[in-house]
Formats: sequence, structure tokens, C-alpha cells
Amino acid sequence: MMPLAEMAEAVLRTADGRKKTALSRDYAAQWLSARAAGERPEVGRADPPLHPARPEHPELLSPREVPRRRPGTPEGRAALLHAVAHIELNAVDLHWDVIARFSHVPLPLGFFDDWVKAADDESKHFNLMCDCLEEMGSHYGAMPAHAGMWRAAEDTVDDLMGRLAVVPMVLEARGLDVTPGMIKIFRNAKADSAVAALETIYAEEIAHVAYGSKWFHFLCGRHDEDPKDRFHALVRKYFHGDLKPPFNEEKRAEAGIPPDFYWPLTATGGPDAG
Repeated sequence: MMPLAEMAEAVLRTADGRKKTALSRDYAAQWLSARAAGERPEVGRADPPLHPARPEHPELLSPREVPRRRPGTPEGRAALLHAVAHIELNAVDLHWDVIARFSHVPLPLGFFDDWVKAADDESKHFNLMCDCLEEMGSHYGAMPAHAGMWRAAEDTVDDLMGRLAVVPMVLEARGLDVTPGMIKIFRNAKADSAVAALETIYAEEIAHVAYGSKWFHFLCGRHDEDPKDRFHALVRKYFHGDLKPPFNEEKRAEAGIPPDFYWPLTATGGPDAG
């Protein structure tokens, strides 16, 4: 079996979304099967690209240029699924990138197990979204997409704790906040396939946020740092803007992120401020 970091780099250098996720799932199955058999496969080292390979389409635009469509229309719902597919494809790369880019850091193998599982989940999520788009007569790449999705990875290219703070504990935690509203939109439209896909994503994203919280706390313990203070400092350094309520406090708590981590990073500073 190829060393894990080399697998991660190979995924990052694959452009086509369906091919990328097929490779991702194959490598994840190899690693997780070996681990389930009690093996300790090699993590190795890699030279990941600063930006992952991307298909020719979708066209990537700045957030302000991405057309806004009303979710009450079929076109608007397709655009929403397309945006989620784009997020999931970036998540596949983000999880393999944290493996490849930080493979030199001495970490328990459980760290790599968790992010391989997360990458496998995100690969499944991307394909679920693509299937839903195709059911609607569209496809991934048919509409423009957000060009800034990789910014968090660029900003934290040499800071593992910063990466964990911003990607799973801020960006993926945001998914826990907004996904219930998306599920309601598709349930009202009686789009059963999309509802089932989004419910799968919602249930499995909790674990990804939890992986971020677990390993962030682990590294804070290793360096004898206060997790809340360190989290606030890193998010203020790397995240562009305030965190925006409303928050899904129940699911965030389930993932190991208490309110005093995120409320002080909002514009008001807390739920009772103002």
C-alpha cells in the first residue's frame, strides 16, 4: 500500500470531481481496512500543491460575483445544491491536504484515521450532490462557484492549529448552523432525494467538527495552552470577519464546541449583549 501522504497528494492532483472522489474513497478504504486489521501503515511524506487540481468548470468567481437565485424556484434549488457540491469537493481536498501538508508533525495515527474518514464522507457527499443535480437535469460545473473556498487552506499552510481552528471548528461548524434550513427548503419542494442527501451530510458533518475540536484540544494540551484563548487568537488571525449567529448550539455542543468559543467572536460579543 502506498504511504498515506502520497495517497493524499495523488487525490489533490486529480482534477475531475468524480475521479477525485473515486480515488479518495479507494485510498480511504485501503487505509481504514489496514487499520481495522490492526496494522500501522506508513504515513510517509508528500509535496502537496498549494492549490488542488480543479476541473475546467465551474467558473470560479469572487463571492460578490456569484449570481444569487431564489431558493423558491427550481433554478434556485439547483444553484443551492451546486453550491453544496462545490463546498463538499473543497472539503475532500481540505481533509486530504491536512494529511499531506502536516504528515511531518508527530501525531497519533488516530489523527490520520479521523481525517481519512472525513475525506471519505466528503467524497460520498459530493457524489450525493452530483446525483441530485443530475436528477434535476443539471450537473456540477453548470454554474459559477465561489473562488474563495481554498483561502483558509492558503492562510494556514504552515499552521496546523490554525487549520483546525478555522476549517472544522469555524467553516464546518457553520454547516451545522445552515443545513437544517436547506433541508426545510427541499422538504417543502418535496425533493425527497435532496432531503435524504442533505440529512446524511448533516448527520455526518458533526463528526468532522468533533475531529477538529478533539485534535485542537490535543495540541493545546501538548503545548500547555488554554484552548479557548488559543482558538480566539487563531480565528481572529485567520478568519476574515465576525462569526454570524444564529448558531446551532445543540449540534455544536455535540461536536465539542461550547458557546464561549464562538459567541465572543461575533459582532456583538455574546447572545445577551447589546
